Amino acid sequence: MRSIEELASEICTLAGHINAANHRLLVLIAEFDRRNGWSDSATQSCAHWLNWKCGIAMGAAREKVRVARALENLPKVCAAMECGKLSYSKAREITRVAQPETEDYLLMIAEHGTAQHVEKLVRAYRRCQEAEELSREARQQQSRRVSFRYDDDGSLILNCRLPAEAGARVMKALDLALEELPPVPDVPAGTSPVPFSARRADALALVAESFLAHGVIEAAGGDRHQIVVHVAAETLRDRTAGCCEFEHGPSMAAETARRLACDASIVALIENDDGEPLNVGRKTRTISAPLRRVLNARDKGCRFPGCANTRYMDAHHIEHWANGGETKPGNLVSLCRFHHHAIHEGGIRIEKLDDGALRFVKANGNGVDSVAPGYTQPLGDWRKLPPATAAARFRGDRMDLDLAVDVMMQQAKRAKSVPAGT
Repeated sequence: MRSIEELASEICTLAGHINAANHRLLVLIAEFDRRNGWSDSATQSCAHWLNWKCGIAMGAAREKVRVARALENLPKVCAAMECGKLSYSKAREITRVAQPETEDYLLMIAEHGTAQHVEKLVRAYRRCQEAEELSREARQQQSRRVSFRYDDDGSLILNCRLPAEAGARVMKALDLALEELPPVPDVPAGTSPVPFSARRADALALVAESFLAHGVIEAAGGDRHQIVVHVAAETLRDRTAGCCEFEHGPSMAAETARRLACDASIVALIENDDGEPLNVGRKTRTISAPLRRVLNARDKGCRFPGCANTRYMDAHHIEHWANGGETKPGNLVSLCRFHHHAIHEGGIRIEKLDDGALRFVKANGNGVDSVAPGYTQPLGDWRKLPPATAAARFRGDRMDLDLAVDVMMQQAKRAKSVPAGT
């Protein structure tokens, strides 16, 4: 009978062989996908081919394709897997955030720590990235302004700085106003055509004229009035710092995308691993008109404590629909635009107590109690809730997570500051 030490040695050796075999598998998958070997007019993607031919579950297959393509740009991580030192579990996490500048540090953490250490570092680093995105959103809000002056000839010169979301609305309004302008007449020979910037100035004047004529009108939807945001389903569901961006515009924080998706028309777009669209689903409205009437009758305005706003309401999912929250009155609450923004980007959370009573908790842990309609006090005692789960205990050297994340953030910033080609 083999000794325990011999069993342990053989297990570790075999695990190294499996790591190396996993590397070989990922290299083959990357080449197979790059050469479109799966494309036979019947298979949707490389992940679908792996699911069909290799019996790999779809979620795992997509991850293998993602990791395989990421390893092509991470030679040190790839080499560590190839020689059996790095497991697929660790490589999978590293490839979520690794850049050539941070490879060495992540590999050092992986070599001296467990897969859980790597996972915790990656999760914390992505949260810091998301915090920076939210900080950028806050800076945009604080620096918004419109200034004007009159030129010597009497022309008005406007200068404005708007947050990305407000800017998208303004540009959408200008685009729609441009469509309503009379067509440009034929330009006589020898004269200059009307520049597009002049047409856009006419559109801005038309927007102002329309507002003066009709006043404030709440938008009633419609494709022509939509602002399109692209965001991955995984980003909405897992609150990860994935790619979120306005169509033909700048990026945004994942939490901003979650706020916009609370009460919006959703179109599911299925893409392959190269980002090419495969199928576009039917548009669905997360909040129907009858359901909105129910919310208006029940809430009669913003439910945030102390807020008296009754117009421009958003329907907020207490548990986001991307995380399985149902679109029904019990999981919805009316919030004004300001407080809807505060719930998502401001880090305020909503706790649902007995019989629908709500408690709003600030990012610092201080709460402002709210109640269900017809009640004057919360019906549950939040102080009796169990305490937060304790940090996991690891029998060995503990990783300084704050320091690890700080090192990665500094490395990423240094990489951005280095001019291309140097």
